[in-house]
Amino acid sequence: MPGDGRLHGKIAVVTGGGSGFGEDICTKFAEEGASVAVLDIDDAGGRRVADAINAASSAGGARFVHCDVSRRSDVAHAVRTVVDAEQRIDVYVNNAGITHRNQPLLDVTEDWFDRIFAVNVKALYLSALELVPVFRANGGGVVINIASTAGIRPRPGLTVYNASKAAAILFSKSMAVEYAADNIRVNAVCPVAGETPLLTEFMGGDTPELRAKFADSVPLGRLSQPRDIANAVAFLASDEAAFITGIALEVDGGRCV
Repeated sequence: MPGDGRLHGKIAVVTGGGSGFGEDICTKFAEEGASVAVLDIDDAGGRRVADAINAASSAGGARFVHCDVSRRSDVAHAVRTVVDAEQRIDVYVNNAGITHRNQPLLDVTEDWFDRIFAVNVKALYLSALELVPVFRANGGGVVINIASTAGIRPRPGLTVYNASKAAAILFSKSMAVEYAADNIRVNAVCPVAGETPLLTEFMGGDTPELRAKFADSVPLGRLSQPRDIANAVAFLASDEAAFITGIALEVDGGRCV
């Protein structure tokens, strides 16, 4: 049963919940009392996270739902699955994301460009198509889009990824204004590079020297940890953030200053 945390009784959906930031967001939500739907294209990872949450006696419940966030049919199925089981959705976190390897713009293939924008941007649109009617019927809801400091202070070699995250930030702000009258809050969270499966791609490899270079670009002197991001997302999902919408919260150790 859900605990008595600040998300007690809320129904949350997290895409890309089977690893990285998404895994810790799912775990944090459950610790705060939410029932969590773990969405992922990786069945093994998604089931592992859901099983771990259900095995923790202090955590809220979890279920895994397979979902390719770039396919509307998958997104629609996931939303219907959760609504059929729980009668509503309170919080939806668009966390799933991909990148290309750090490289010159002209070396990024058109196929990779399309895939990055499908997962990092189109998925936000597809989720909105399915969620807005649900939220309107419920009297409101919360969307949190995991963007990136890359959309604010871009790094060389990641131009397509940078552009996709800038789009995600503006999509969040515009959606927040459009649906405020429906009591739908929409915010973006912008992590600095962190300990996730994408880190090697961001850095163009993984050596102590590359890690030191990236950490040195952060005033607080380290990369982000998944729990840093999960803590910020849990706050924005909670009623404590009831008057916060349309922001791009930088969780970056000062990188964007």
